[in-house]
Amino acid sequence: MHEILKQFPSITPYLKTVLPYIHQYGYWAIFFAIFLEDFGLPMPGETVLVICSLFAALGELNLILVGILGFSGAVLGDNTGFAIGLYCGRKIILKWGKYVFLNEKLLNKFENFFNRYGGKIVAVARFIQGLRQFNGIIAGISEMKWKKFILFNMIGAALWVGLWVGTASFLSNNKHLLVEFIKKSEYIFPLIFLTPFLIEGLYRLTKKIIKNLRET
Repeated sequence: MHEILKQFPSITPYLKTVLPYIHQYGYWAIFFAIFLEDFGLPMPGETVLVICSLFAALGELNLILVGILGFSGAVLGDNTGFAIGLYCGRKIILKWGKYVFLNEKLLNKFENFFNRYGGKIVAVARFIQGLRQFNGIIAGISEMKWKKFILFNMIGAALWVGLWVGTASFLSNNKHLLVEFIKKSEYIFPLIFLTPFLIEGLYRLTKKIIKNLRET
């Protein structure tokens, strides 16, 4: 572990999640963690990307390789999910989905998102917990045109990977900010993973307020 990281025990739980994968599989841990997560398997894809970007900022990993493998894993994983949804269908997905916490209620909710927003939701799904894992499967079930799916999918993957790789690149050239980032990791990392739920909660609250205002 990098000497700087040893100074900040608050980041240790996240490192313990990721480091075994990196030590065993090297750079391929980035690709496979994201690839497998993107069609519903319980893998820490985003955690691996964030931590590996941080390691790249510290000079422990090659930032370009982190970006390429992260992007490739995201696109190929989502397209694997798309094929599963398209060729297996809703009934098979619901039969096996319970093993990855995908039930009919959740699937209906995701499908409503897709029907309402179309390709746009594919691009932003990368940033939303739950949709990130199942957006390819749901797009396949919905029989979205593959060309449309892969276009928005690649845009979303580029933005998602670019966010973390770009942040790492900036921090690598500003070591004092990097140290501050790690120092604040106790608050930053939980915020990363809670943000999608906070956004959804805020959306529901806003929708409820608007509905109440219309009824008065």
